[in-house]
Amino acid sequence: MTHPPEPAHSEHPARQRAAIALAALAAAPALALRVTGSHPAPLPAAVVYGVAVIGGAFLLAWGAEVAQLDISAGLAIALLALIAVLPEYAVDFVFTWKAGDAFESMGRCEFGGTNHCENALANMTGGNQLLIGVGWSLVVLLGAYRLRQARRGQGPRSIPPGVDVNDTEVELERSHAVEISFLVLATLYGLTLAFKETLSLVDAVVLVLLFGAYMVRVARAPAEEPHLVGPAQLIGALPVRQRRAAVVGLFVAAVVIILAVAEPFAEGLVDVGHEFGINEFVLISIVAPLASESPELLVAGLFAWRLNTNAGLGTLVSSKVNQWTLLVGTLPIVFAVASASRHGLPIGAEQREELWVTAAQSAFAVAVLMNRRISVTEALTMLSLYLANLVSRTFPAAIHDEARILVGIVYLVLAAVVIVRNRRAVRPLLHDGFRAPYAELADQPV
Repeated sequence: MTHPPEPAHSEHPARQRAAIALAALAAAPALALRVTGSHPAPLPAAVVYGVAVIGGAFLLAWGAEVAQLDISAGLAIALLALIAVLPEYAVDFVFTWKAGDAFESMGRCEFGGTNHCENALANMTGGNQLLIGVGWSLVVLLGAYRLRQARRGQGPRSIPPGVDVNDTEVELERSHAVEISFLVLATLYGLTLAFKETLSLVDAVVLVLLFGAYMVRVARAPAEEPHLVGPAQLIGALPVRQRRAAVVGLFVAAVVIILAVAEPFAEGLVDVGHEFGINEFVLISIVAPLASESPELLVAGLFAWRLNTNAGLGTLVSSKVNQWTLLVGTLPIVFAVASASRHGLPIGAEQREELWVTAAQSAFAVAVLMNRRISVTEALTMLSLYLANLVSRTFPAAIHDEARILVGIVYLVLAAVVIVRNRRAVRPLLHDGFRAPYAELADQPV
C-alpha cells in the first residue's frame, strides 16, 4: 500500500482547512433553495447554483486525488477518469435529457426554437475548448513565468529534480505518449462529427469503445506516488482511517451537491439568456464550463506554480481524452433513453460549427504534442485563438459564423505545419502510445 506523503511545512494547514470549509459553505445557499423550493430571479439563481457547482467540484477533486493512496493503480485511473468530470457530465446530461424529452413530445428538434436540443452540446464543446485554450496554455505560461523568477533568484524555494531553469518549454514524460496517442484517434474521429446531422448511437459505440481501450492500456501503468497539493495533501497526511473517512465524506457531499444543483443551474442559464436576450448556446458554452472545469484548472495551475509542469499538463491531457471520448459518446445514449427512441442526438448548424472549432483546436493541440513538448509561443497561439473565437461571439451572428469557421481553418493549417515540423516524432509517439510496455516508457529518459 502506498503511504501518503508528508505535507510540506509551507502548506499552511489552517488555510487548507479554511479552503475545504469554504468549498462546502459555497453550496449551502443553493441547497437551501432546493430544500425550501424557492425560485429566485434567473441571474441570482444561476450565480448561486453555479457557485455550488464550483464548491462541489472542488470537494470532488480533492477526494479523488487522495483516493489514489488507497486503491490500486488501474482502479484509481478508471475511477478518477469518471469522477473528475462528474460536474460537466451532470450539466451536459441535464440538457441532453431535456432535449430527448422535447424530441419525444414533438417528434423533432427545433433549432432556434425554445427546446433544449440546441443546448445539448454547448457545455461539452465549451468545456473542451476551455481545457486546451486556457488550461494547457496556463500550465506552460505559468511554468515559464516561475522559471524566469527562478533565474532571478525569486522563484520557488526548491527546484524539482530534472528541471532546467533555462528551458521554458514544457516536456511530458514518455508515459504520457499513451494519452496523446489515444487523443490522436479521438481527434481524427471528432473531425467527422462536424459534418454530421446527428450524433448517433454508432458514434456512441465507437467513442465508448475507444475510451474502454484507453482504460485497458493505462490500467497497466505501475502505481505511482500521487502528487498531492493543497487540501488534498492535508487530507492525505491523516491517519489511514481518518483519511478514508474524509475521502468518503468528500465524495458523498460532492455528489449530493452536484446532483442537487445541476438541473437548476442549467435552467438558470437558459432563463438568464431569455431575460437578457443572450444566445443560450453561447452562454452555456462559456459560463457552465468555467464552473465545472475550475478545479482541474486550479490544480494544474498549482502544479505549474511549483514547476511540476509534467503533472499539471499530464492531468489536463488525460481529462481531454476522457471528455473527447466518454463524455461525447454517452450523450447520444442519454438522448436515446430520454426520447424512448434510437434516434441520434440532432446537431444544428451552430452546433456543427462549434464541433468544427473544437475538433480543429484538438488537432492543433495534438500536433503540437507529437514531440511531447509545448513552447511558450505555441501556448500563446492556443490562448490567442481561443480568445479570438470567444471575442467573435460578440459579433452579429453572420460574422460570428464566418469567424468561427475561419478559426477552425487556422487551427487545421497550423496543425498541418506543426505535423510536418514534428513528422519524425510521429512514429515513436504512436509506438510508445500503443505498443511499448510501461516498463520501457519508465526506464528510458524523456
